[in-house]
Amino acid sequence: MGTENPSAPSRAQSAADRNPTRSRHRTGGIVHENTRHTTRFTVIGNHLTQHPELSLLAIGLGCHIQSLPAGAPADIKSLAARFKEGTTRIASALRELEAHGYLRRERVRTATGRIITRTTSCNQPGHRREAANTDCPAPPPRPAASDRAPQRRPRKALPAVPQPTRAAATALHQQATDLLTTLRRLDPRLLFSAADTAHLVPGVIAWLEREVTPTAVRHALTADLPDDPLRRPAALLAHRLTALLPPPPPYRGPETPPPVRHPLRTCEGCERAFRAPETETHCRDCRTTAPFTR
Repeated sequence: MGTENPSAPSRAQSAADRNPTRSRHRTGGIVHENTRHTTRFTVIGNHLTQHPELSLLAIGLGCHIQSLPAGAPADIKSLAARFKEGTTRIASALRELEAHGYLRRERVRTATGRIITRTTSCNQPGHRREAANTDCPAPPPRPAASDRAPQRRPRKALPAVPQPTRAAATALHQQATDLLTTLRRLDPRLLFSAADTAHLVPGVIAWLEREVTPTAVRHALTADLPDDPLRRPAALLAHRLTALLPPPPPYRGPETPPPVRHPLRTCEGCERAFRAPETETHCRDCRTTAPFTR
């Protein structure tokens, strides 16, 4: 009866003792209620969703981009239109994803010569494979710097503008030039080169010769401009000068010239003042009452 059993535990072990990783105090942690997805789902690795260095916005944006179908827009402007975080925060999150290998952005030239940004989403950074075909051919290998000749793409011509009459062009040229060069005060984007200004001046003169005030011309050119950056502001104004050109003013017949007003003269007969041409030396009364010799 007094023999001690060395195999018996000295005290009852609690559940926390049997599982050292289990907390002694319940904290109300997450409980998953999972239902297996069969359609419309995306497999995303925990290395992204639990990344120790990425911000929450970058993780969420990375998950959203991986869920997009091939060919969907993923540029800053499109993402800012979808989410309310704004272009600055979205651009910062994209740079985070790019720095950690979840995103690649490359500038490529299409078959038509247009430069676009091709975005590649990587669901496992470091495991690079051939991207899906997006009809954006890769650029050809660039020649060495010594073999490359400087090439400049030809500048696209501006749309035609209305042409005024020769007389109006001479009289209103400076007024039209001043109107165009002061538009930058209303909108800094409306800063034109000398060549663009010379191209637009005849169109402004065509408006002015149709009796449109400079204030009305200025309003027609600057009203309701888009908020986005203007790639070719001179082309936009050339289009407006042509599309919004008002009709000519109503026809007016030649005005009757005002009556001739002769200067005052002194009558040589009665010395009264009267108006008459220089050939007349006597007033009307003296000419009708007394004969005289011219």
